[in-house]
Amino acid sequence: MRAQMTLEEIRAPVREDLRAVDAAIRARLQSAVPLVDQIAEHIIAGGGKRLRPLLVVLAARACGQQGSAHIEAAAFIEFIHTATLLHDDVVDGSSLRRGRHTANQVFGNQASVLVGDFVYSRAFQMMAALSSQPVMVIMAQATNVIAEGEVLQLMNAHDPDTSEERYLDVIHRKTAKLFEAGAEVAAVLANAAPQVRQALASYGRHLGTAYQLVDDVLDYRSNPQERGKNLGDDLAEGKPTLPLIHALRKGSEAQRSAIRDAIRHGGLLQLQPIVAAIEATGGLEYAASRARAQSDAALAALAVLPDSAYKNSLAALARFAVEHTT
Repeated sequence: MRAQMTLEEIRAPVREDLRAVDAAIRARLQSAVPLVDQIAEHIIAGGGKRLRPLLVVLAARACGQQGSAHIEAAAFIEFIHTATLLHDDVVDGSSLRRGRHTANQVFGNQASVLVGDFVYSRAFQMMAALSSQPVMVIMAQATNVIAEGEVLQLMNAHDPDTSEERYLDVIHRKTAKLFEAGAEVAAVLANAAPQVRQALASYGRHLGTAYQLVDDVLDYRSNPQERGKNLGDDLAEGKPTLPLIHALRKGSEAQRSAIRDAIRHGGLLQLQPIVAAIEATGGLEYAASRARAQSDAALAALAVLPDSAYKNSLAALARFAVEHTT
C-alpha cells in the first residue's frame, strides 16, 4: 500500500455501503413537517466528507460484519454529528459552513435549534430499532460527554488562561468522542472480541483528536474557498485553540499581550499580527506535530485487526486526517 491514498481510494472497499448510508440518511430525515424537510434538504445538499459514517462502515467490515445493522449505525452517527453542527452554528453565530450559508443563516436560529433536536431524537429512534443494549449504552454515554464538551468550550471561550490540558479535554469530548463511539459501535454490531472493540474505540478516539487538531491548524492556514469556512473563525469567536495556546507560552511579551487581548474580545481586527505571532512561535507546527502523534497512535491501535482492504483503508484514513498539515 502506498504511503497515502486519496479519499476515493479509502472509500473504495465500502462504496456500496456508503451508497446505502446515503439512502438511509435521506429516508430517515423525512418528516411530515415541511420546514423540517426543507432544512434537512439544506443539510444533505451541504455534503461534506462524511468521515464518521466512513469510519463506522470500514470498522464494521474490518471486524467481519455481514448484515446491514452497520448502515443504520453509520447514519445515526452522522445524525448526532449533524445535530451538534446545527446547534453549534447557533451558539457561535456562524454564517458559513462548507462554503454555504448555515441553516441558521437561511432559516433562523429557532428553526435550526428545533430541527437539530429532531435530528438528534431521530438518531435515538434508529439506535432503539437495533435492539442492542451495548449500542444504547455507548451512544447515551457519548452524547452526554459531547454535551459536556460544548459547555466546557463555552466556559473556555474568551479565556486566555485556558491550558493545553483544558483544551484537549474539550476536543476529546466535542469531537473525538463521536469518532470513538462510532468505531466501538461498529465492533459491537460485528460481535468483535472485547480486545478488538477496545482497540477500535482507541483508534476512533485518536483519529478524532488528530482531525480536530488539524482543523485548528487550518483555521489559520487554509484557503477559505477550499475549506468552506472563514479564515480565523476560531479567533473571531474568542476560542483559545492549540496554536494560540502555544504562542502564548512561547511568544514575546508584546505577542502574548496581543493574543490575550484578541481572545478576550474576539473579532478579526488583529488577525494578521496574531497569525504572524503564531507562525513566529511555531504554533502551527506544534499543533500539527501533536496531530501526527495522534494519527500514529490510531495506526498502532489497528494491529489487532486481521489484514484486509478495510484495515488498509482505516490506516489510510488516519494518514489522510493529517496530510494537509505538512
